[in-house]
Amino acid sequence: MSTIFTKIIRGEIPSYKIAEDDKFYAFLDINPVAEGHTLVVPKREEDYIFALPDEELAEMMIFAKKVAAKLQRRLDCKRVGVAVIGMEVPHAHIHLIPINKEKDMDFNHKTSPSPEELKAVADKINS
Repeated sequence: MSTIFTKIIRGEIPSYKIAEDDKFYAFLDINPVAEGHTLVVPKREEDYIFALPDEELAEMMIFAKKVAAKLQRRLDCKRVGVAVIGMEVPHAHIHLIPINKEKDMDFNHKTSPSPEELKAVADKINS
């Protein structure tokens, strides 16, 4: 059975795309901990990030680095934090979170922006 992330990649579930190439897809988290909180996923389903072959994991990090640079250029942040948790969805993923201080990475304070707010953030990043 396909994960929710695979359904997003296929366009079966709408998303706010930030970047894409032939192997990876980046989109806004719909319950972000900060504006611009983006998920980077491989298009190929793999449950655990460290189960990815070394080359694919390296390519995913390079793709994530490009996405992080885009986030930093477009949003008001000092850094882009990186988290790999992978407990909610059985599909390898990296969280990229624009931050100004360490506590901005607090996953206990997720928000629920409206679709209009998410679209505005995606437009800002993709402008």
